[in-house]
Amino acid sequence: MRINGHIFYQMMLSGANALENQKTAINNMNVFPVPDGDTGINMALTVSPVRKMEDNEASLSAVTRHLADAALRSARGNSGAILSLFLRGMGKAFAGQEEADAKAIAIAFDAGTKEAYKAVMQPTEGTILTVMRRCAEEACAFVTSEMDADVISLFSALVPLAETELSHTPDLLPVLKEAHVVDAGAYGFSVILAGMLSALQGQPVTATVQTDDHTPTEADFSLFSSEDVIYTYCTECIIEKNEAFRGEGLTGDFRAFVGSVGDSVVFVDDEELIKLHVHTNHPGRVLEEALRYGILATVKVENMKLQHSAKVIEANEPSSPVSSPKTDPVNEYGFVAVCMGDGIHEAFNELGVDEIIYGGQTMNPSTQDLLEAIQRTPAHTVFVFPNNKNIHLVAEQAASLCDDRTVIVLPSRNVPQGISALLAFDESATPEENQKAMIAAMSAVTCISTTHAVRDSQVDGLEIHRGQAMGIIDEKIRCVSDSEEECIARLADGIKNVTMVTVFYGNSISPEEADKVYSILNHSLSSDTEISLIKGGQPVYDYIISLE
Repeated sequence: MRINGHIFYQMMLSGANALENQKTAINNMNVFPVPDGDTGINMALTVSPVRKMEDNEASLSAVTRHLADAALRSARGNSGAILSLFLRGMGKAFAGQEEADAKAIAIAFDAGTKEAYKAVMQPTEGTILTVMRRCAEEACAFVTSEMDADVISLFSALVPLAETELSHTPDLLPVLKEAHVVDAGAYGFSVILAGMLSALQGQPVTATVQTDDHTPTEADFSLFSSEDVIYTYCTECIIEKNEAFRGEGLTGDFRAFVGSVGDSVVFVDDEELIKLHVHTNHPGRVLEEALRYGILATVKVENMKLQHSAKVIEANEPSSPVSSPKTDPVNEYGFVAVCMGDGIHEAFNELGVDEIIYGGQTMNPSTQDLLEAIQRTPAHTVFVFPNNKNIHLVAEQAASLCDDRTVIVLPSRNVPQGISALLAFDESATPEENQKAMIAAMSAVTCISTTHAVRDSQVDGLEIHRGQAMGIIDEKIRCVSDSEEECIARLADGIKNVTMVTVFYGNSISPEEADKVYSILNHSLSSDTEISLIKGGQPVYDYIISLE
Protein backbone atom coordinates (compact mmCIF):
# COMPACT_ATOMS: atom_id res chain seq x y z
CA MET A 1 0.00 0.00 0.00
CA ARG A 2 1.14 3.54 -0.79
CA ILE A 3 -0.35 6.81 0.40
CA ASN A 4 -1.01 9.86 -1.76
CA GLY A 5 -2.06 13.39 -0.90
CA HIS A 6 -5.71 12.39 -0.50
CA ILE A 7 -4.93 9.53 1.90
CA PHE A 8 -2.51 11.62 3.94
CA TYR A 9 -5.14 14.34 4.23
CA GLN A 10 -7.64 11.77 5.53
CA MET A 11 -5.07 10.45 8.00
CA MET A 12 -4.28 13.91 9.35
CA LEU A 13 -7.95 14.85 9.53
CA SER A 14 -8.64 11.74 11.59
CA GLY A 15 -5.64 12.48 13.83
CA ALA A 16 -6.75 16.09 14.30
CA ASN A 17 -10.27 14.94 15.20
CA ALA A 18 -8.91 12.43 17.71
CA LEU A 19 -6.86 15.18 19.29
CA GLU A 20 -9.85 17.50 19.40
CA ASN A 21 -11.92 14.79 21.14
CA GLN A 22 -9.31 14.25 23.83
CA LYS A 23 -8.01 17.78 24.33
CA THR A 24 -9.75 18.11 27.71
CA ALA A 25 -8.09 14.94 28.98
CA ILE A 26 -4.75 16.28 27.79
CA ASN A 27 -5.37 19.66 29.42
CA ASN A 28 -6.11 17.95 32.73
CA MET A 29 -2.67 16.35 32.78
CA ASN A 30 -1.37 19.74 33.83
CA VAL A 31 0.79 19.56 36.94
CA PHE A 32 -0.14 22.95 38.37
CA PRO A 33 -3.35 23.67 40.30
CA VAL A 34 -3.95 27.18 38.92
CA PRO A 35 -6.06 27.52 35.76
CA ASP A 36 -3.03 26.64 33.69
CA GLY A 37 -3.36 23.63 31.39
CA ASP A 38 -3.88 24.06 27.65
CA THR A 39 -1.52 21.58 25.98
CA GLY A 40 -4.46 19.75 24.42
CA ILE A 41 -6.02 22.95 23.13
CA ASN A 42 -2.72 24.26 21.78
CA MET A 43 -1.97 21.04 19.89
CA ALA A 44 -5.53 20.78 18.58
CA LEU A 45 -5.42 24.35 17.29
CA THR A 46 -2.02 23.76 15.71
CA VAL A 47 -3.36 21.02 13.43
CA SER A 48 -6.84 22.51 13.06
CA PRO A 49 -6.05 23.96 9.58
CA VAL A 50 -6.43 20.46 8.15
CA ARG A 51 -10.20 20.90 8.59
CA LYS A 52 -10.13 23.92 6.30
CA MET A 53 -8.07 22.26 3.59
CA GLU A 54 -9.76 20.96 0.47
CA ASP A 55 -9.60 17.21 -0.04
CA ASN A 56 -8.42 17.12 -3.63
CA GLU A 57 -6.06 15.15 -5.81
CA ALA A 58 -3.00 17.23 -4.94
CA SER A 59 0.30 15.40 -4.58
CA LEU A 60 1.56 14.15 -1.24
CA SER A 61 4.31 16.76 -1.48
CA ALA A 62 1.83 19.62 -1.96
CA VAL A 63 -0.51 18.48 0.82
CA THR A 64 2.21 18.02 3.43
CA ARG A 65 3.87 21.31 2.58
CA HIS A 66 0.56 23.18 2.77
CA LEU A 67 -0.27 21.62 6.13
CA ALA A 68 3.19 22.30 7.53
CA ASP A 69 3.02 25.97 6.54
CA ALA A 70 -0.47 26.34 8.01
CA ALA A 71 0.52 24.56 11.24
CA LEU A 72 3.43 26.96 11.73
CA ARG A 73 1.07 29.94 11.62
CA SER A 74 -1.51 28.24 13.84
CA ALA A 75 0.99 26.92 16.38
CA ARG A 76 0.26 27.69 20.03
CA GLY A 77 2.37 26.72 23.01
CA ASN A 78 5.54 24.65 23.14
CA SER A 79 4.00 21.30 22.23
CA GLY A 80 2.18 22.94 19.32
CA ALA A 81 5.41 24.50 18.09
CA ILE A 82 7.22 21.17 18.30
CA LEU A 83 4.38 19.44 16.46
CA SER A 84 4.54 22.05 13.68
CA LEU A 85 8.29 21.45 13.34
CA PHE A 86 7.68 17.69 13.06
CA LEU A 87 5.22 18.31 10.23
CA ARG A 88 7.69 20.69 8.61
CA GLY A 89 10.34 17.98 8.59
CA MET A 90 7.92 15.46 7.10
CA GLY A 91 6.99 17.97 4.41
CA LYS A 92 10.63 18.36 3.45
CA ALA A 93 11.10 14.59 3.27
CA PHE A 94 8.06 14.22 0.98
CA ALA A 95 9.15 17.09 -1.30
CA GLY A 96 8.56 16.21 -4.96
CA GLN A 97 6.79 12.92 -4.16
CA GLU A 98 3.36 12.05 -5.51
CA GLU A 99 3.07 9.01 -3.24
CA ALA A 100 4.97 7.31 -0.43
CA ASP A 101 5.40 3.73 0.76
CA ALA A 102 6.22 2.55 4.28
CA LYS A 103 9.94 3.16 3.81
CA ALA A 104 9.38 6.75 2.66
CA ILE A 105 7.09 7.35 5.66
CA ALA A 106 9.77 6.01 8.01
CA ILE A 107 12.26 8.41 6.45
CA ALA A 108 9.77 11.25 6.86
CA PHE A 109 9.24 10.40 10.54
CA ASP A 110 12.98 10.50 11.03
CA ALA A 111 13.20 13.86 9.24
CA GLY A 112 10.34 15.29 11.29
CA THR A 113 11.96 14.19 14.54
CA LYS A 114 15.30 15.66 13.58
CA GLU A 115 13.63 18.93 12.58
CA ALA A 116 12.06 19.17 16.04
CA TYR A 117 15.18 18.12 17.91
CA LYS A 118 17.62 20.34 16.06
CA ALA A 119 15.70 23.45 17.09
CA VAL A 120 16.41 22.69 20.77
CA MET A 121 20.03 22.25 21.83
CA GLN A 122 19.18 20.58 25.15
CA PRO A 123 15.82 18.80 24.73
CA THR A 124 14.06 17.47 27.79
CA GLU A 125 13.47 13.73 27.65
CA GLY A 126 10.19 12.37 28.91
CA THR A 127 8.28 14.73 26.64
CA ILE A 128 6.73 14.70 23.18
CA LEU A 129 10.25 14.74 21.71
CA THR A 130 11.07 11.38 23.29
CA VAL A 131 7.99 9.68 21.84
CA MET A 132 8.65 11.20 18.42
CA ARG A 133 12.22 9.94 18.46
CA ARG A 134 11.31 6.41 19.54
CA CYS A 135 8.63 6.20 16.85
CA ALA A 136 11.09 7.35 14.22
CA GLU A 137 13.64 4.78 15.36
CA GLU A 138 11.03 2.00 15.37
CA ALA A 139 9.73 3.02 11.94
CA CYS A 140 13.21 2.81 10.40
CA ALA A 141 13.92 -0.52 12.10
CA PHE A 142 10.54 -1.91 11.07
CA VAL A 143 10.87 -1.20 7.35
CA THR A 144 14.39 -2.63 7.42
CA SER A 145 13.39 -5.91 9.08
CA GLU A 146 10.02 -6.34 7.37
CA MET A 147 10.76 -6.51 3.65
CA ASP A 148 7.06 -6.59 2.76
CA ALA A 149 6.09 -3.89 5.27
CA ASP A 150 3.15 -1.78 4.19
CA VAL A 151 1.80 1.46 5.59
CA ILE A 152 -0.94 -0.12 7.72
CA SER A 153 1.45 -2.60 9.34
CA LEU A 154 3.90 0.23 10.01
CA PHE A 155 1.33 2.35 11.85
CA SER A 156 0.00 -0.76 13.60
CA ALA A 157 3.48 -1.15 15.09
CA LEU A 158 3.97 2.54 15.89
CA VAL A 159 0.74 3.14 17.81
CA PRO A 160 1.37 0.60 20.62
CA LEU A 161 5.01 1.66 20.75
CA ALA A 162 3.98 5.28 21.25
CA GLU A 163 1.61 4.25 24.03
CA THR A 164 4.36 2.23 25.73
CA GLU A 165 6.86 5.08 25.49
CA LEU A 166 4.17 7.43 26.80
CA SER A 167 3.75 5.28 29.89
CA HIS A 168 7.50 5.58 30.52
CA THR A 169 7.60 9.39 30.47
CA PRO A 170 7.18 9.66 34.27
CA ASP A 171 10.36 7.59 34.66
CA LEU A 172 12.26 10.21 32.66
CA LEU A 173 10.65 13.34 34.12
CA PRO A 174 10.29 13.21 37.93
CA VAL A 175 7.66 15.96 38.12
CA LEU A 176 5.32 13.70 36.11
CA LYS A 177 5.86 10.81 38.50
CA GLU A 178 5.11 13.07 41.47
CA ALA A 179 1.90 14.18 39.80
CA HIS A 180 0.95 10.63 38.73
CA VAL A 181 0.46 11.63 35.09
CA VAL A 182 2.18 11.09 31.76
CA ASP A 183 3.48 13.93 29.62
CA ALA A 184 0.59 15.83 28.03
CA GLY A 185 2.35 16.65 24.75
CA ALA A 186 3.52 13.07 24.31
CA TYR A 187 -0.01 11.86 24.96
CA GLY A 188 -1.30 14.23 22.29
CA PHE A 189 1.20 12.88 19.76
CA SER A 190 0.18 9.27 20.48
CA VAL A 191 -3.47 10.27 20.03
CA ILE A 192 -2.69 11.69 16.59
CA LEU A 193 -0.93 8.48 15.54
CA ALA A 194 -3.89 6.38 16.69
CA GLY A 195 -6.23 8.60 14.71
CA MET A 196 -4.08 8.26 11.59
CA LEU A 197 -4.14 4.47 11.92
CA SER A 198 -7.91 4.50 12.27
CA ALA A 199 -8.18 6.32 8.94
CA LEU A 200 -5.91 3.74 7.26
CA GLN A 201 -8.14 0.99 8.62
CA GLY A 202 -11.22 2.59 7.09
CA GLN A 203 -12.61 3.89 10.39
CA PRO A 204 -11.58 7.56 10.51
CA VAL A 205 -12.20 9.45 13.73
CA THR A 206 -14.81 12.20 13.62
CA ALA A 207 -14.91 15.16 15.99
CA THR A 208 -17.45 14.72 18.77
CA VAL A 209 -19.02 17.13 21.24
CA GLN A 210 -17.14 17.23 24.55
CA THR A 211 -19.01 16.21 27.69
CA ASP A 212 -18.13 16.20 31.36
CA ASP A 213 -19.49 12.70 32.03
CA HIS A 214 -16.01 11.31 32.55
CA THR A 215 -13.32 12.89 34.65
CA PRO A 216 -9.89 11.99 33.25
CA THR A 217 -6.80 11.44 35.32
CA GLU A 218 -5.61 14.74 36.69
CA ALA A 219 -2.40 15.90 38.30
CA ASP A 220 -2.47 16.33 42.06
CA PHE A 221 1.05 17.67 42.73
CA SER A 222 3.41 20.06 41.08
CA LEU A 223 6.15 22.56 41.46
CA PHE A 224 8.22 23.60 38.49
CA SER A 225 11.50 24.80 39.89
CA SER A 226 13.03 27.64 37.92
CA GLU A 227 16.26 26.87 36.12
CA ASP A 228 19.39 28.27 37.69
CA VAL A 229 20.45 31.33 35.76
CA ILE A 230 24.00 30.64 34.55
CA TYR A 231 23.96 32.92 31.52
CA THR A 232 22.60 36.43 31.79
CA TYR A 233 21.46 37.43 28.31
CA CYS A 234 18.79 35.86 26.19
CA THR A 235 20.04 36.64 22.68
CA GLU A 236 17.84 36.10 19.64
CA CYS A 237 18.23 37.08 16.02
CA ILE A 238 17.13 36.25 12.50
CA ILE A 239 19.85 36.22 9.86
CA GLU A 240 19.17 36.59 6.16
CA LYS A 241 21.86 34.36 4.69
CA ASN A 242 24.58 35.42 2.31
CA GLU A 243 24.60 33.62 -1.03
CA ALA A 244 27.45 31.37 0.11
CA PHE A 245 25.38 29.93 2.94
CA ARG A 246 21.97 29.58 1.31
CA GLY A 247 20.57 26.10 1.57
CA GLU A 248 20.62 23.81 4.59
CA GLY A 249 23.58 22.18 6.30
CA LEU A 250 26.08 24.96 5.58
CA THR A 251 26.17 26.67 8.97
CA GLY A 252 27.46 23.89 11.20
CA ASP A 253 30.45 25.94 12.38
CA PHE A 254 28.17 28.75 13.51
CA ARG A 255 25.91 26.34 15.36
CA ALA A 256 28.90 24.81 17.12
CA PHE A 257 30.18 28.27 18.10
CA VAL A 258 26.83 29.27 19.57
CA GLY A 259 26.74 26.05 21.57
CA SER A 260 30.19 26.80 22.97
CA VAL A 261 29.26 30.21 24.43
CA GLY A 262 25.89 29.50 26.00
CA ASP A 263 23.01 27.12 26.60
CA SER A 264 19.28 26.84 25.86
CA VAL A 265 20.21 27.01 22.19
CA VAL A 266 17.54 26.93 19.49
CA PHE A 267 19.11 26.97 16.04
CA VAL A 268 16.87 26.69 12.98
CA ASP A 269 18.78 26.51 9.68
CA ASP A 270 16.37 27.20 6.83
CA GLU A 271 17.06 27.74 3.13
CA GLU A 272 17.24 31.52 3.33
CA LEU A 273 17.29 32.26 7.07
CA ILE A 274 18.87 31.31 10.36
CA LYS A 275 16.69 31.68 13.46
CA LEU A 276 18.75 31.71 16.62
CA HIS A 277 18.09 31.76 20.36
CA VAL A 278 20.79 31.35 23.01
CA HIS A 279 21.36 32.22 26.67
CA THR A 280 24.89 33.63 26.89
CA ASN A 281 27.11 36.06 28.74
CA HIS A 282 28.54 37.36 25.44
CA PRO A 283 25.73 38.51 23.14
CA GLY A 284 28.09 40.79 21.23
CA ARG A 285 30.29 37.88 20.22
CA VAL A 286 27.26 35.92 19.04
CA LEU A 287 25.99 38.79 16.89
CA GLU A 288 29.45 39.53 15.50
CA GLU A 289 29.82 35.90 14.46
CA ALA A 290 26.31 35.98 12.97
CA LEU A 291 27.34 38.76 10.60
CA ARG A 292 29.73 36.39 8.87
CA TYR A 293 26.73 34.44 7.61
CA GLY A 294 24.46 37.24 6.47
CA ILE A 295 22.45 40.31 7.41
CA LEU A 296 20.76 40.67 10.80
CA ALA A 297 17.05 41.07 10.07
CA THR A 298 15.99 41.22 13.74
CA VAL A 299 17.93 41.30 16.99
CA LYS A 300 16.77 40.98 20.59
CA VAL A 301 19.00 40.88 23.66
CA GLU A 302 17.34 40.73 27.07
CA ASN A 303 18.12 39.83 30.65
CA MET A 304 15.73 36.99 31.27
CA LYS A 305 15.15 33.30 31.72
CA LEU A 306 12.92 31.58 29.18
CA GLN A 307 10.79 28.83 30.71
CA HIS A 308 9.55 25.97 28.56
CA SER A 309 6.36 24.88 30.30
CA ALA A 310 3.48 26.70 28.63
CA LYS A 311 0.20 25.40 29.95
CA VAL A 312 -3.18 27.18 30.40
CA ILE A 313 -6.78 26.06 30.05
CA GLU A 314 -9.10 27.61 27.53
CA ALA A 315 -12.84 27.14 27.43
CA ASN A 316 -13.25 28.66 23.98
CA GLU A 317 -10.96 29.56 21.13
CA PRO A 318 -10.03 33.24 21.45
CA SER A 319 -11.39 35.66 18.92
CA SER A 320 -8.78 36.62 16.35
CA PRO A 321 -8.37 40.28 15.53
CA VAL A 322 -10.22 41.34 12.42
CA SER A 323 -7.84 40.90 9.53
CA SER A 324 -6.87 44.12 7.86
CA PRO A 325 -4.43 45.08 5.13
CA LYS A 326 -0.77 45.24 5.97
CA THR A 327 0.25 48.79 6.95
CA ASP A 328 3.48 50.28 5.63
CA PRO A 329 5.93 51.46 8.30
CA VAL A 330 5.61 55.21 8.86
CA ASN A 331 6.43 55.86 12.51
CA GLU A 332 9.72 55.04 14.15
CA TYR A 333 8.15 52.99 16.97
CA GLY A 334 4.96 51.02 17.50
CA PHE A 335 3.55 48.65 20.12
CA VAL A 336 1.51 45.45 20.22
CA ALA A 337 0.19 44.09 23.52
CA VAL A 338 -1.78 41.03 24.58
CA CYS A 339 -4.22 41.48 27.45
CA MET A 340 -7.74 40.73 28.68
CA GLY A 341 -10.32 42.94 30.33
CA ASP A 342 -11.72 46.29 29.23
CA GLY A 343 -9.99 48.24 31.99
CA ILE A 344 -6.59 46.73 31.26
CA HIS A 345 -7.22 47.23 27.55
CA GLU A 346 -7.87 50.93 28.20
CA ALA A 347 -4.71 51.26 30.31
CA PHE A 348 -2.57 49.97 27.43
CA ASN A 349 -4.39 52.24 24.98
CA GLU A 350 -3.64 55.27 27.12
CA LEU A 351 0.05 54.34 27.04
CA GLY A 352 0.08 54.50 23.25
CA VAL A 353 -0.24 50.85 22.24
CA ASP A 354 -1.21 50.58 18.56
CA GLU A 355 -2.66 47.07 18.48
CA ILE A 356 -4.18 45.12 21.36
CA ILE A 357 -4.94 41.41 21.04
CA TYR A 358 -7.53 40.03 23.41
CA GLY A 359 -5.80 37.09 25.03
CA GLY A 360 -3.65 35.87 27.87
CA GLN A 361 -4.16 33.27 30.58
CA THR A 362 -6.59 30.66 29.18
CA MET A 363 -6.69 32.46 25.81
CA ASN A 364 -3.51 32.07 23.79
CA PRO A 365 -3.42 33.95 20.48
CA SER A 366 -1.88 32.16 17.51
CA THR A 367 1.24 33.01 15.56
CA GLN A 368 -0.99 34.41 12.81
CA ASP A 369 -2.96 36.59 15.25
CA LEU A 370 0.24 38.22 16.44
CA LEU A 371 1.72 38.50 12.96
CA GLU A 372 -1.34 40.35 11.66
CA ALA A 373 -1.28 42.74 14.62
CA ILE A 374 2.41 43.47 14.00
CA GLN A 375 1.75 44.07 10.31
CA ARG A 376 -1.08 46.47 11.13
CA THR A 377 1.28 48.54 13.28
CA PRO A 378 2.67 51.36 11.10
CA ALA A 379 6.17 51.42 12.56
CA HIS A 380 9.72 50.50 11.57
CA THR A 381 10.38 49.02 15.01
CA VAL A 382 7.54 47.19 16.78
CA PHE A 383 7.75 46.19 20.42
CA VAL A 384 5.53 43.23 21.35
CA PHE A 385 4.36 42.68 24.93
CA PRO A 386 3.07 39.09 25.38
CA ASN A 387 2.29 39.76 29.07
CA ASN A 388 2.19 36.02 29.67
CA LYS A 389 4.95 33.41 29.65
CA ASN A 390 2.81 31.06 27.55
CA ILE A 391 2.57 33.54 24.67
CA HIS A 392 6.25 34.39 24.37
CA LEU A 393 7.17 31.50 22.04
CA VAL A 394 4.42 32.16 19.50
CA ALA A 395 5.25 35.87 19.62
CA GLU A 396 8.79 34.96 18.62
CA GLN A 397 7.44 32.83 15.76
CA ALA A 398 5.35 35.76 14.57
CA ALA A 399 8.37 38.03 14.72
CA SER A 400 10.36 35.61 12.57
CA LEU A 401 7.71 35.76 9.85
CA CYS A 402 7.75 39.56 9.63
CA ASP A 403 10.33 40.74 7.08
CA ASP A 404 9.60 44.44 6.55
CA ARG A 405 10.14 45.83 10.05
CA THR A 406 12.17 45.12 13.17
CA VAL A 407 10.16 43.25 15.80
CA ILE A 408 11.36 43.09 19.40
CA VAL A 409 9.46 40.75 21.71
CA LEU A 410 9.76 41.89 25.30
CA PRO A 411 9.77 39.19 28.02
CA SER A 412 6.74 40.60 29.84
CA ARG A 413 5.20 37.77 31.85
CA ASN A 414 2.24 39.71 33.26
CA VAL A 415 0.27 42.93 32.84
CA PRO A 416 2.19 44.93 35.49
CA GLN A 417 5.47 44.20 33.71
CA GLY A 418 4.02 45.28 30.36
CA ILE A 419 2.69 48.57 31.77
CA SER A 420 5.93 49.31 33.63
CA ALA A 421 7.95 48.70 30.46
CA LEU A 422 5.80 51.08 28.45
CA LEU A 423 6.23 53.79 31.09
CA ALA A 424 10.00 53.42 30.68
CA PHE A 425 9.88 53.95 26.89
CA ASP A 426 11.77 56.97 25.54
CA GLU A 427 10.94 58.03 21.99
CA SER A 428 14.33 59.75 21.60
CA ALA A 429 16.29 56.60 22.50
CA THR A 430 17.48 53.86 20.15
CA PRO A 431 15.65 50.50 19.98
CA GLU A 432 18.49 48.87 21.89
CA GLU A 433 18.45 51.55 24.60
CA ASN A 434 14.68 51.28 24.94
CA GLN A 435 14.84 47.52 25.11
CA LYS A 436 17.39 47.67 27.90
CA ALA A 437 15.43 50.31 29.82
CA MET A 438 12.12 48.46 29.48
CA ILE A 439 13.61 45.16 30.64
CA ALA A 440 15.12 46.94 33.64
CA ALA A 441 11.72 48.46 34.44
CA MET A 442 10.06 45.04 34.27
CA SER A 443 12.59 43.59 36.69
CA ALA A 444 11.63 46.22 39.26
CA VAL A 445 7.96 45.17 39.34
CA THR A 446 6.43 42.53 41.59
CA CYS A 447 3.10 41.01 40.59
CA ILE A 448 0.63 39.65 43.12
CA SER A 449 -2.42 37.82 41.84
CA THR A 450 -5.23 35.67 43.18
CA THR A 451 -7.16 32.90 41.50
CA HIS A 452 -8.97 29.71 42.46
CA ALA A 453 -7.57 26.18 42.40
CA VAL A 454 -9.05 23.99 39.67
CA ARG A 455 -8.11 20.75 41.44
CA ASP A 456 -6.89 19.33 44.70
CA SER A 457 -3.13 19.45 44.92
CA GLN A 458 -0.11 19.78 47.16
CA VAL A 459 2.50 22.37 46.27
CA ASP A 460 5.63 23.16 48.22
CA GLY A 461 4.08 22.06 51.49
CA LEU A 462 0.75 23.78 50.81
CA GLU A 463 -2.36 21.59 50.91
CA ILE A 464 -4.66 22.99 48.23
CA HIS A 465 -8.29 22.06 47.69
CA ARG A 466 -10.34 22.69 44.60
CA GLY A 467 -12.09 26.06 44.73
CA GLN A 468 -9.79 27.62 47.31
CA ALA A 469 -8.27 31.04 46.71
CA MET A 470 -4.53 31.09 46.09
CA GLY A 471 -2.23 34.05 46.58
CA ILE A 472 0.53 34.12 44.00
CA ILE A 473 3.67 36.23 43.85
CA ASP A 474 5.43 36.25 40.48
CA GLU A 475 3.93 32.87 39.47
CA LYS A 476 4.76 31.12 42.76
CA ILE A 477 1.91 30.12 45.08
CA ARG A 478 2.56 31.66 48.49
CA CYS A 479 -0.67 31.11 50.44
CA VAL A 480 -4.04 29.39 50.30
CA SER A 481 -7.30 30.47 51.90
CA ASP A 482 -11.05 30.35 51.50
CA SER A 483 -11.14 34.00 50.41
CA GLU A 484 -9.14 36.35 48.23
CA GLU A 485 -9.22 39.01 50.94
CA GLU A 486 -7.45 36.76 53.43
CA CYS A 487 -4.81 35.80 50.84
CA ILE A 488 -4.12 39.44 50.04
CA ALA A 489 -3.99 40.37 53.73
CA ARG A 490 -1.40 37.66 54.39
CA LEU A 491 0.66 38.66 51.37
CA ALA A 492 0.43 42.37 52.24
CA ASP A 493 2.13 41.71 55.59
CA GLY A 494 5.31 40.90 53.69
CA ILE A 495 5.31 43.91 51.38
CA LYS A 496 8.13 46.33 52.15
CA ASN A 497 9.63 49.40 50.47
CA VAL A 498 6.81 49.90 47.97
CA THR A 499 5.85 53.38 46.80
CA MET A 500 3.13 52.59 44.24
CA VAL A 501 0.47 49.87 44.16
CA THR A 502 -2.03 49.37 41.33
CA VAL A 503 -4.92 46.94 41.83
CA PHE A 504 -6.76 45.60 38.76
CA TYR A 505 -9.88 43.76 39.88
CA GLY A 506 -11.54 41.17 37.67
CA ASN A 507 -14.90 40.77 36.00
CA SER A 508 -16.32 38.67 38.85
CA ILE A 509 -15.44 41.21 41.57
CA SER A 510 -17.88 43.89 42.67
CA PRO A 511 -16.74 47.45 43.49
CA GLU A 512 -17.63 46.79 47.12
CA GLU A 513 -15.35 43.73 47.25
CA ALA A 514 -12.58 45.69 45.57
CA ASP A 515 -12.96 48.45 48.19
CA LYS A 516 -12.33 45.85 50.93
CA VAL A 517 -9.06 44.88 49.28
CA TYR A 518 -8.13 48.56 49.00
CA SER A 519 -8.73 48.95 52.73
CA ILE A 520 -6.62 45.89 53.52
CA LEU A 521 -3.70 47.25 51.54
CA ASN A 522 -4.13 50.77 52.86
CA HIS A 523 -4.02 49.45 56.43
CA SER A 524 -1.00 47.20 55.85
CA LEU A 525 1.22 49.48 53.78
CA SER A 526 3.07 52.66 54.59
CA SER A 527 1.09 55.90 54.54
CA ASP A 528 3.46 57.11 51.80
CA THR A 529 2.36 54.33 49.45
CA GLU A 530 0.08 55.42 46.62
CA ILE A 531 -2.69 52.89 45.91
CA SER A 532 -4.78 52.95 42.73
CA LEU A 533 -7.88 50.81 42.22
CA ILE A 534 -8.88 50.03 38.61
CA LYS A 535 -11.67 47.83 37.27
CA GLY A 536 -9.55 45.67 34.98
CA GLY A 537 -12.41 43.36 33.99
CA GLN A 538 -10.04 40.42 33.44
CA PRO A 539 -11.18 36.80 33.74
CA VAL A 540 -9.37 33.96 35.59
CA TYR A 541 -7.53 36.20 38.08
CA ASP A 542 -9.78 38.10 40.48
CA TYR A 543 -6.98 40.48 41.37
CA ILE A 544 -3.78 41.46 39.59
CA ILE A 545 -1.72 43.79 41.79
CA SER A 546 1.36 45.68 40.68
CA LEU A 547 3.97 46.61 43.30
CA GLU A 548 6.66 49.17 42.46
